[in-house]
Amino acid sequence: MNKITIPLLFLGLTACKQTPKPVKVEEPVQQEISETRNQYPDALVEVFDTHGGLSQWKKQRTLSFVLPKPNLPETHTVDLWTRKDRIDTEQFSMGFDGEQAWLLNGNGSYEGDVGFYHNLMFYFYAMPFVFADDGIMYSETEDLEFKGKSYPGIKIAYQSGVGASSEDEYYIHFDPESHKMAWLGYTVTYRSGESSDNVRWINYADWQEVNRLVLPKSIAWYSYEGRKILEPASTVTFEDVSISNNPRPKSFYAKPENGEYVPVKTN
Repeated sequence: MNKITIPLLFLGLTACKQTPKPVKVEEPVQQEISETRNQYPDALVEVFDTHGGLSQWKKQRTLSFVLPKPNLPETHTVDLWTRKDRIDTEQFSMGFDGEQAWLLNGNGSYEGDVGFYHNLMFYFYAMPFVFADDGIMYSETEDLEFKGKSYPGIKIAYQSGVGASSEDEYYIHFDPESHKMAWLGYTVTYRSGESSDNVRWINYADWQEVNRLVLPKSIAWYSYEGRKILEPASTVTFEDVSISNNPRPKSFYAKPENGEYVPVKTN
């Protein structure tokens, strides 16, 4: 996944999978959704279906949500077909035009890594559907135990060369009764190029229905010791969520006249 000054609680987020295989075609034709499901594990198909189904997800074109940060709320907008994106605040804007990341740093207050942050929260938000992206390999993993309950799971890995951190690994765990996604585990390898066995854990327990899709309302990072999950550490809430099959104009994601392209940092 190609993928600000943010609180220390987000330090554990660095290295989220960036955009798989950035799309270079300006406006691709939407592909028909294959109903042959052998490309996904049966358990993952059940999770997709519980959250509204891949067919409904892939009909959508534009997703937006607001991170209601106390001092500087952020409006995130993503084109779901091309994975172009944009973040707007009162002080700065940033985005990805399909080929390059850009920054409009109005008062110079933003000092973060635009190439990393511009679509970071999209990938945490668009669960579980981003696990239907191309270049993914699925395998078995042990159940996750939390408060006496076992959550079955699937290991997610990426083919070599896919995205900026193809060594990253993810673990999706779901409720065995409802088949709703319950936990996301992920490793951090961004920029290092080396695999890691340090798995961080996010709880997905707060959901909302938007345009017939079950999407997160909030997510919570937990402290942990290996696979032993301890207590909540931080929570991110998503507000004013909208998803539709209407695209934004191409110009919406383009670099503003006063903006600058931002090179990807490598270390």
